[in-house]
Amino acid sequence: MEVVVNPNPSFWRGRRVLLTGHTGFKGAWTALWLENLGAEVHGLALAPPSEPSLFALACDLGQRDRRVDIRDCDAVLSHVRDICPDIVIHMAAQSLVRPSYRDPVATYAVNVMGLVHLLEAVRQTPSIRAIVNVTSDKCYENREWLWAYREDEPMGGYDPYSSSKGCAELVTSAWRRSFWAADGAPALASARAGNVIGGGDWALDRIVPDCVRAFSAGEIVTLRNPSAVRPWQHVLEPVCGYLLLAERLAERGMSFAEGWNFGPSEAAALPVAEVVRILACHWEGATWATDPGPQLHEAAFLKIDASKAKARLGWYPRLTIDDALRWTAQWHCRHALGEKAADLCREQIIQFQEQGQM
Repeated sequence: MEVVVNPNPSFWRGRRVLLTGHTGFKGAWTALWLENLGAEVHGLALAPPSEPSLFALACDLGQRDRRVDIRDCDAVLSHVRDICPDIVIHMAAQSLVRPSYRDPVATYAVNVMGLVHLLEAVRQTPSIRAIVNVTSDKCYENREWLWAYREDEPMGGYDPYSSSKGCAELVTSAWRRSFWAADGAPALASARAGNVIGGGDWALDRIVPDCVRAFSAGEIVTLRNPSAVRPWQHVLEPVCGYLLLAERLAERGMSFAEGWNFGPSEAAALPVAEVVRILACHWEGATWATDPGPQLHEAAFLKIDASKAKARLGWYPRLTIDDALRWTAQWHCRHALGEKAADLCREQIIQFQEQGQM
């Protein structure tokens, strides 16, 4: 029987955590879960990337919410020193493929040099014991294989976004080996997740938020790449992995300072059209169509193998793809009826933790 592990409240209670990118979709869920665990969360990020945004609706960090551009090295250093955190979870990123074609320079500036700025700030902040750098499943050199990528596969990337995440992995490895190889040094790991979905995501250019907007307005959603296969997972799946990894880094150091995949089960690697079909089953009157026009290159097939996280962290996918899409649809439908975003998130966090105890 699988032993599924939840984040440990006794570890996080009172722990000072720096979370970059906290105003984003995944960052807001992470901030809420950390606060539920009793952590003292400090955020560095730009303003929320969408309107509405989950962060604005559900999170209130007060003066611990700092507007900082990760590309500003001096500002990052000043704020990290001032916060003096124990643990850093780095999520600040340009996180989409298509915008990376429009502005590749900004994509590399944020995803590569932004990481360099943060790691240099960490080097000058002695309080920090553990760093989780969140990259992407797209960091791998994608050969369109049918099997899932493991952590020791080569880094790469066809498009600027994917390439920038491969570069971020190389930066992570270089800093770990060059500066933090000795016992007692901060423990640095990278974390790679699949295509994340869930309530409160209103980002542009992502298929599930596109569906939510169209379905809510009674419009037809258009699919650009209906046959593209992706590793779909609810946002709480990888966030759980990041928190478990941070715990192990802080407690056991270098033995966990490496790359980690947090991917869904084999059954959750589905074509875009099938995901939209399942989501539509949970949304009355939903309709969609395909876009026949030419599209920018995106990977057609991508899966990642999470065997290592299962074996060494006790992390397992808990929700089926149908569950993940049902939770997403229910969140948005209930929010449209007036329920508070923070309450909906906390309810699903509790439900998710209970899934690990069944």
